[in-house]
Amino acid sequence: MSSAISRFFLLAASVTPALGFCGARTHLDRRAEGEEVPVSTFGYTGTVGPLLWSQLDTAANGLCSTGSNQSPINMVEGQFKLVSACDVELDIPDATEGATFENLGSTVEVVMKEVGGTFVLEGKNYTLEQFHFHHPSEHLDDGVSMPMEMHMVFTTEAEEIAVIGVYVDLVDSPTVLQLHLHPRSAPSTLLETIFSSIGDIATPGTSTKTKPLVMSELVTQLKAGSFQRYSGSLTTPPCSEGVAWSVSTEKLRLSKSTYQAVRDVVGFNSRYPQNNLGEQNLLAMASGAAAPSNSTAARRRWAM
Repeated sequence: MSSAISRFFLLAASVTPALGFCGARTHLDRRAEGEEVPVSTFGYTGTVGPLLWSQLDTAANGLCSTGSNQSPINMVEGQFKLVSACDVELDIPDATEGATFENLGSTVEVVMKEVGGTFVLEGKNYTLEQFHFHHPSEHLDDGVSMPMEMHMVFTTEAEEIAVIGVYVDLVDSPTVLQLHLHPRSAPSTLLETIFSSIGDIATPGTSTKTKPLVMSELVTQLKAGSFQRYSGSLTTPPCSEGVAWSVSTEKLRLSKSTYQAVRDVVGFNSRYPQNNLGEQNLLAMASGAAAPSNSTAARRRWAM
């Protein structure tokens, strides 16, 4: 195992950082009005995947392999502070004219900058910039991976970042009786509306306009639960730390047919779970593992 790790880091060292010169664009980059949708230069598999993000731009992405408060994490007791959401100041107006829906290659996102939305956290006002999706979920719900996760990204004027994470689970199309008995088990109207346009942005670099979005449905549901709060990082390059995470205990539902349509466009786009908060970065731990000498390896083979 150690020799395999050593070979991996030799490969990492040999990967050219040329992609970094192109700018490892992420869904947090602000763009001028009318600018084309940028396609991300990082990905989730192979030489552009999470194991090698720091090599794409060694100057900018160093925390991806050295940071000790990285996201996502396994949301277990001791890793977060549980806060009731009913008293949280969260207000997102309905997008009565719809919103821009983009395919960045690394994710699909709904641009909310023109719509607005505020989130007050520890006395600071954060403005909703966008929300995007990961398949499967990046955070683990007490060790369990969910089908998808939505990240709502808020920023302050000082460019501080807060993210609300919402798990997305699947549900069969319910009958009228089931909807009456269990209304919260129905597919999210918001998600179904957004993803009804997923076919229009099947190609990275494309965008479309959604139908009107009723954001009040989402806010009401989030406030019915709690937030699991912790200080972590961006889950994409440059993996900056100091991000205020609030992972909701409320889950959104998505019909299986819609999920399949989204999956076929988004593909796999989740960073692997990081180490416990405050502990050494997993990649730093792996790089420090010593490979056994040839003689040691030989003795192990004979002992088998």
